Amino acid sequence: MKHTNRQTSTRTLADLYRALDRKHVITVSFLKEEKDDAGKKTGRLVETVRSLEPYDIRTTHDGHIVIKAMDRQTGESRTVRVDRMLTYTLHRIAFVLDRPEVTTPAGHVIVVRSPAQLIARELGRDYLPARRIDRADTTLAA
Repeated sequence: MKHTNRQTSTRTLADLYRALDRKHVITVSFLKEEKDDAGKKTGRLVETVRSLEPYDIRTTHDGHIVIKAMDRQTGESRTVRVDRMLTYTLHRIAFVLDRPEVTTPAGHVIVVRSPAQLIARELGRDYLPARRIDRADTTLAA
């Protein structure tokens, strides 16, 4: 078991990428927002433990790094913020659940062949304009 507060975030991400590449299960202890009976988030964080099969690591628009993974208990997709992870364990157990295709918001399949390509895609996604820009758009003229 590795404690995330005792190592750098780079080390944690390297371990998570290794599990993703090797298709190995991870057991994660993390904080999640509690929900009331109506399903609304209360803002209170509670600790939970899950065994996950990671299939994607992304950066949100808020700058948080999240892991998208299949939950072995429910069989559904789950998103876990890396900054809310408390501990994790890497296993050598192979994946058994079907994962959804990783797609862009437009629905195109993403194929990442190297860590450098992944970093370039994340940087490009973060710095792309929010709306389409063409030659007729004069609001950007100097």
